[in-house]
Amino acid sequence: MRTRFTEAFGVEHPIVQGGMMWVGRAELAAAVSEAGGLGILTGLTQPTPQALREEIARTRDLTDKPFGVNLTILPSISPPPYAEYRQAIIDSGVPIVEIAGANPATHLPFLKDAGIKVLHKCTSVKHALKAQQVGVDAVSIDGFECAGHPGENDTPGLVLIPAAARELEIPMLASGGIADARGLVAAMALGADGVNMGTRFLCTVESPIARVVKERIVANSELDTKLIFRTLRNTARVADNAVSRQVVEIERGGGTFEDVRELVAGARGRRVYEEGDLDAGIWSVGQCQGLIHDVPTCAELIETMVREAEALIAGRLAGSIVEAVAR
Repeated sequence: MRTRFTEAFGVEHPIVQGGMMWVGRAELAAAVSEAGGLGILTGLTQPTPQALREEIARTRDLTDKPFGVNLTILPSISPPPYAEYRQAIIDSGVPIVEIAGANPATHLPFLKDAGIKVLHKCTSVKHALKAQQVGVDAVSIDGFECAGHPGENDTPGLVLIPAAARELEIPMLASGGIADARGLVAAMALGADGVNMGTRFLCTVESPIARVVKERIVANSELDTKLIFRTLRNTARVADNAVSRQVVEIERGGGTFEDVRELVAGARGRRVYEEGDLDAGIWSVGQCQGLIHDVPTCAELIETMVREAEALIAGRLAGSIVEAVAR
């Protein structure tokens, strides 16, 4: 399944494991890349730039295939030293960077000068076009179904993906609501050059989170998420649990961010993943959890997706076209 994305980024399959806070560590990223996809470390999961250098080195010990590093740039009272994290990525010779959050223009000159390919995550056609204009190599477009921040337009992938494909000239990945071969084939039919999956890779053997969290994802349906921060115009899709329900109620009552700050603290979400306490804090998961029914290895997941996608294209879809023509 060669596409413009696989050719440009030097990977075998058009399947990317997006950056996920507390989750994108060496074991997961390396397993995805070894299986022919593109694994991504989450830069800010590491507490310091030096720790990121060490995690990159650890990933290289596990795979000689291409992998990337995510750098998510969000408003913060005490922002991390982004320039130092960026330099750690450059010094380590990482070939690919996924940027999310803010405009990538600030970091692009440094990354491009180092020969690094840049993939930018965005949630609207407008932002995707801006990213193309400033010089990124590809974009990942997140539909409303995605985990984390889907933007404020509430545009689902079935509309957003072809809308972006119509306007963009650079390779594009589809993200949000994709968990299997059907999603991969649909995304490519809509004009994408591959897929970027978070929740599906969250629920794999190599994902470094508590087993009970993976079991909850398998048990959950597509209805088991909550949208928080709607009133703050910073919408986030997270798992439906005691904490997210409390946040929604506080917002409905006119509460401000200060009223929920303690509930949504990142350290509490980290406890969910590491300790398996499902109500310790908020944790990101997409609607595609309703399509997840097992916990495979990354190799099993990618091999199955590619095999079933090829079978869908050559079988059911080709048969439907022949039948339609015959009629």
